[in-house]
Amino acid sequence: MITIKEAKTKKELTDYIKFPFSLYKDNPYWVPPIIADELESFDKTKNPAFDNAEAYFYIAYKDNEIVGRITAIINWAEVNNQHKRKVRFGWFDVIDDIEVTKALLEKVYELGRQHNLEHAEGPMGFSNLDKVGVLTEGYDQMGTMITWYNNPYYVTHFEQLGFQVEKEYIESIFPFSNVKPEFFLKAQELIKKRYGLRSLTFTKTKDIMPHVDKMFDLFNESYAKLASFVAISDVQKEYFKKKYISFINPEYIKFVVDKDDKLVAFSIVMPSFSEALQKAKGKLFPFGFIHLLRARKKSKDVVFYLIGVHPDYQNKGVTAIIFDEYFKTFSEKGIQTCIRTPELAENTAIHLLWKNFDPKIHCQRKTYLKYL
Repeated sequence: MITIKEAKTKKELTDYIKFPFSLYKDNPYWVPPIIADELESFDKTKNPAFDNAEAYFYIAYKDNEIVGRITAIINWAEVNNQHKRKVRFGWFDVIDDIEVTKALLEKVYELGRQHNLEHAEGPMGFSNLDKVGVLTEGYDQMGTMITWYNNPYYVTHFEQLGFQVEKEYIESIFPFSNVKPEFFLKAQELIKKRYGLRSLTFTKTKDIMPHVDKMFDLFNESYAKLASFVAISDVQKEYFKKKYISFINPEYIKFVVDKDDKLVAFSIVMPSFSEALQKAKGKLFPFGFIHLLRARKKSKDVVFYLIGVHPDYQNKGVTAIIFDEYFKTFSEKGIQTCIRTPELAENTAIHLLWKNFDPKIHCQRKTYLKYL
């Protein structure tokens, strides 16, 4: 018999978070989260995503053992401002038993019907800065700290339960040796001169902080046209600033400004923490933080997390300035591999940025939709 229970207490939420640790304990490609970090993300008093969203965390039991989990989410900014009558689901993990999947998804449907919503879509998080998509190709590739891993049968379950593909995402990888400066060195000099632009680089986190709010404003503006985009609020800006910016190497954050010091482009790259997180096994203490600090300083792999260009400067080659700065930084640090996080397959503009680096698609993922 399958029983579904809502996780409410810290103990129950910890059990919820730990389930994938047992499900993927022998999988060399799964990257575990930090348990305390996940708990904070699910804390309605700490995560400002709950200002515009509600979420319920469900655990599936069979014979008194945990066999699955799911989060049912309504992003009210999306429903009310974009008029997308959608209930989201995320943090979905399950054994290969379609009856368990069916029982978990039923809780999502219940929430959607309760609020007269039209369809369910997932996997996805609270906002655009959360993880997204079920892995459909690349099961033999190491995950990243900002993607979910899953077994192939997840896709089979969705298909058998009548879901249809809603959005497609690709992830690609290329060796740093593919980066040839001749593709952007001269171009970036001409672009700087033509538009009166200059780059901003950093060696100290404190010097970045005065620019972060403007960066998130530009993020909202540069991605606004994408169908799936929900803007980041002022409160969320503060949360992400405190939670993430101080953890990212300052030299991996690049800005481009105009003659009036107005931000026109930005990019955030992170060292790969995948192997460090596997060694940490979900805990910062007593030794987990040491693995993460070592990766921050010494990782030879980097993950392109975010890149944004003001609409007025899109298609004008501004990213050549950013790539030139990264080439200098990566050469100095001996970077070997560049990894791109999930990008919408329909976002052709972003894919064209990388064409000269000959990236290879190594993972694909999708979100699935079902009408209620």
